[in-house]
Amino acid sequence: MKSINIYEGSQHQWIMFGRDKNKPDNIIDSNQYMVRTANRCLLLDPGGYELFAPMMAAVLHHAPVEQITDLFASHQDPDVISSLSLWDQALPHAKLHAPKIWEGFLRHYGCESIEYVPIADNGGSLKLEAIELQFIPAHYLHSSGNFHVYDPEAKILMSGDIGAALEPGEAPLFVDDFEAHTEKMRYFHQRWMPSNPAKKTWIERVRKLDIEILAPQHGRMFKGEDVRRFLDWFDALQVGMAV
Repeated sequence: MKSINIYEGSQHQWIMFGRDKNKPDNIIDSNQYMVRTANRCLLLDPGGYELFAPMMAAVLHHAPVEQITDLFASHQDPDVISSLSLWDQALPHAKLHAPKIWEGFLRHYGCESIEYVPIADNGGSLKLEAIELQFIPAHYLHSSGNFHVYDPEAKILMSGDIGAALEPGEAPLFVDDFEAHTEKMRYFHQRWMPSNPAKKTWIERVRKLDIEILAPQHGRMFKGEDVRRFLDWFDALQVGMAV
């Protein structure tokens, strides 16, 4: 599994994990992220059960296990957090920040030692030493209880399934041809995003944020002007079109 530093600041860094050549072909590729301060780490959407071993090995290249103090799950999907029972054994001191409405469901993955910290529907925040991250509501995109993570200092929005593309092979890290990339995203967003009103609400909220990198859970990230291009494209796209 690759680990790539996507932001280096004076007080913290963002690291992206993914593009694992050794994962089984019938498991979709996913991006995992870590926010690291001097003494604490937050893992964002740390992945499924099958990816736990390579993910843990990659993370330990950047931080000792005792400094991994927090996990975040944007929603309940298995590719996001079905590894919870293994993290529960590895990080008994940690906290899991996840939507309040999914607690009774996520505990089915196993959550005996990790403390479940429910995120209320209107969002919240998490302070990692000098850094404060914001939990941005993204309900019904695609989960009924769903959050993204915004870092105002790094200007990064970890956007879960919004912006995702499922590409075969090893995709580049960032979008390099936006118009061509839209065809890789179109079906995914029309199939998995069920609500145009929810989409509009999210776009109105996110346009108020200063974003340099939009970091989805699958596929390439968006940087600079491509963030605005994505928001414009998503705004015009009719979703919930599967039926």
